[in-house]
Amino acid sequence: MSKIIDGKAVSQSVKDRIKEKAARLKEKYNVTAGLAVIIVGDDPASRIYVNNKKKACEYVGFDSYEYALPEETTENELLELINKLNNDERIDGILCQLPLPKHIDENVIINNISPNKDVDAFHPVNVGKIMIGDYNFLPCTPAGVMELIASTGIDIKGKECVVVGRSNIVGKPMSMLLLHKSGTVTICHSKTKDLKAECKRADILVAAVGVPNLIKGDMIKEGAVVIDVGMNRLDSGKLCGDVEFESASNIAGYITPVPGGVGPMTIAMLMQNTLTAAMINRNIVKE
Repeated sequence: MSKIIDGKAVSQSVKDRIKEKAARLKEKYNVTAGLAVIIVGDDPASRIYVNNKKKACEYVGFDSYEYALPEETTENELLELINKLNNDERIDGILCQLPLPKHIDENVIINNISPNKDVDAFHPVNVGKIMIGDYNFLPCTPAGVMELIASTGIDIKGKECVVVGRSNIVGKPMSMLLLHKSGTVTICHSKTKDLKAECKRADILVAAVGVPNLIKGDMIKEGAVVIDVGMNRLDSGKLCGDVEFESASNIAGYITPVPGGVGPMTIAMLMQNTLTAAMINRNIVKE
């Protein structure tokens, strides 16, 4: 039976670490990091995420600024707000909650957030820095996955790593982070000819494709580390991941549950990026 990787426990340790650093920043430099979160419209899932981010800011000792805009907000109005926040010295990080309404171009919005305040690490400048391994910020979910893998004590170096999914938010940056740790990385997607064979040889398997229970136990190598990034809601209302937990947990060495695995890590790593941004924007050298 697999060992469960407890995302709640790992994320709590990350937030506790950030809380200590934030307190030192306040004591030594009289600096309090500030995070601005923009939400357009009233999507229930987005509202839950925004509330959780606000709670995390409160816990670690950051200032939190929420900008809740109506669904009919125009692209130009949103750009005006982002420009204002780019120039606001209280704000270290800007996060625009996705998805945005269809009449707003997400790429235009992302590209107009200052790279030094882009705590989602979606701006092309930050994406390019990740590619060459010289980065300030990491996308929150892939960064959280790396923390979860580290918590197992398993060294990525030389391991066969398979990432299922090629999104800009998770799949692509995830593969780069594993590569930076000297993993041998394969990216799988909807056109992969033999997904089972590719997954079966993975020492570390990251599933991030958004298809419920796609990865079965017979697709997993004995003793592998299995990280399930998927968050899917079945017709029954039950949450499940991209990995069929019951069959996979009999084969894998380590596995993340859904919920309670990767999810809590995303917000923890957002707090890390915000702390980093506060230091960059105030020219404070890392201690």
